[in-house]
Amino acid sequence: MHRARTDLLIPTLSEVWGYSALRPGQDVAIQAWAEGKEVIALLPTGGGKSMCYQLPALVERALGRGTTLVISPLIALMQDQVDSLMGRGVTAAALNSHLSRYEQEEVEAALEAELLDVLLVSPERAAKSQFRELIRGCQIALIAVDEAHCVSSWGHDFRPEYMRLDELREVVDAPVMALTATATPRVVSEIISGLAMRDCEVIRGDFARPNLHFSVSLENGKDARLEAIITLLEDKGMRGNTGESKAIIYCASRKKVETIAAELRSANFRVGFYHGGRNQDDRHKAQSAFEAGRTRVLVATNAFGMGIDYPDVRVIVHAQAPGSLEAYYQEAGRASRDGEPGYCLMFFSAGDMVLQRRLVRDAKDRSRSNEALAGLEAYAMSSRCRQELLCLHFSPDAEVAACGCCDLCTNGDAVVSALEEQRAAKLASIEALGDYELDIIVAAVANLRKPVGKTSLARALRGSKAKALRKYGLQNLPEHGALKARNELSICAAIDGLLRDRRLAPKGQKYPTVWLPNKPVRAGAKTTSKAGAKTSASRAGAATKASMRRGKAQGSNLHRALELYRSRTAKKLRWKPYMVMHNKVIAQIDEKRPKSLDELYEIDGLGPAKVEQFGYELLDIVRRYDH
Repeated sequence: MHRARTDLLIPTLSEVWGYSALRPGQDVAIQAWAEGKEVIALLPTGGGKSMCYQLPALVERALGRGTTLVISPLIALMQDQVDSLMGRGVTAAALNSHLSRYEQEEVEAALEAELLDVLLVSPERAAKSQFRELIRGCQIALIAVDEAHCVSSWGHDFRPEYMRLDELREVVDAPVMALTATATPRVVSEIISGLAMRDCEVIRGDFARPNLHFSVSLENGKDARLEAIITLLEDKGMRGNTGESKAIIYCASRKKVETIAAELRSANFRVGFYHGGRNQDDRHKAQSAFEAGRTRVLVATNAFGMGIDYPDVRVIVHAQAPGSLEAYYQEAGRASRDGEPGYCLMFFSAGDMVLQRRLVRDAKDRSRSNEALAGLEAYAMSSRCRQELLCLHFSPDAEVAACGCCDLCTNGDAVVSALEEQRAAKLASIEALGDYELDIIVAAVANLRKPVGKTSLARALRGSKAKALRKYGLQNLPEHGALKARNELSICAAIDGLLRDRRLAPKGQKYPTVWLPNKPVRAGAKTTSKAGAKTSASRAGAATKASMRRGKAQGSNLHRALELYRSRTAKKLRWKPYMVMHNKVIAQIDEKRPKSLDELYEIDGLGPAKVEQFGYELLDIVRRYDH
């Protein structure tokens, strides 16, 4: 069986997708599957993870071993995959809540009749007993779990239903393949246990993205951040009404999304916004306008992104730092998936960390969030190559060279100087408090009605009259304003010292709330706190030269005609443009000017199904412009 699988791989790849070889990472993962092993494939964002199970699915069908079951977290992502597979002549379907009861019954009947190559379902549906009963009598060749980091409670997109996927193994005797772009070693161990994987091989791809320029700005002022965003967008040519490139600006809060979108709109950018607080129709309109190029900038929370695969997003900005390095890599990795140069800018400050801790205040295990934030802070404040740090975060044993194009590689002295200035300013602003002032802090804690966060206590001691302090009765403390001559950092540092000396004690699960040692908490008093925190330059140059060559081609009349044809065809078929053909396919047709179907078959990435469907129309377009 192993030899039969291996023998069918490349012929099937060529016949369906039009490729003669697999990408690095894909080849190792698929070969491990062919040898009968269960697989965890850790491939970078844009690394072609779906091929790792789509190709095996068709090989298994050719060998008469049944349907591949794919667990996918988003309905939109499922439908995109179904459309893309159907466009290549693959029999695929999805079961989700957007289907009518009649449509669901049709899919179920096709599965039972063994007519499907691939079936995609959500983790919520896979966890239902009715679904398990449905597949109990079906022939399932492979279970593929996409976005597998959702299994782990350490993951940034944790979905409880993923923890029940091991129940599928009770009714289906099929191997499991798990795929993700963002799994640390700790998350990998939870994936293995959560999916009850056995004889498992972990495949780690190359997480380097040499075409991406990573940079961090320590600017904290909102006006300065906005000015920097506008400058970057202008530099990348995104103010105009026409152009292929797009930008996504991520914010941590819905309010910030709307504020930045309004500011950019007033600066004459074509901008939309997307967050979970908008209704489904408005979110769909915002995404469709961005996809079609009617807006070139989208401001969004992390509600936008999973499963998004646009090749021409040239700029990713994090206007506020995200909650983990995993989240940052996944979101920044949505830039320039076609290999062209892209720019990823993250703003970082202590204020961003405070906001992230506030956003996770109800998390079951805050220590995990604090650890994630500490990792992000280490990345932002490091003087080491950004790309190198990102790669080592996911593959600690990898040998990674400096990228040669991030801010630290290209302007390291200035960046390091800014880091040192910030550290020095922070240290200079922390003054040691005297014994009398320390006694004031302890006395204030003794007068508290319930434990509170150290930041709230520090603000009260400085005399803050913020409404948030009223909830805890902090404005009524006798010590309110007693340390107004001291800054907040100094008071917080003093509280940390009192905690270490055990004159104060952390209390409750939401550490660090502060309280007196051995003093009972009054019944009914809830602790509240704000948790404390804890590839090479030549490759980049090659990517830039390739970009220049492709840039010349994109100016040709044929190139523009092919893009227009792709746009019209996608609209007619209700597909996304890349499902008709990728930018690289258009560039090859423009360069090679094929004159026959046989020559179209030689276009890498087009594939026989697309040639049969669109071939004559493409040849007609080439004839019209080939002179």
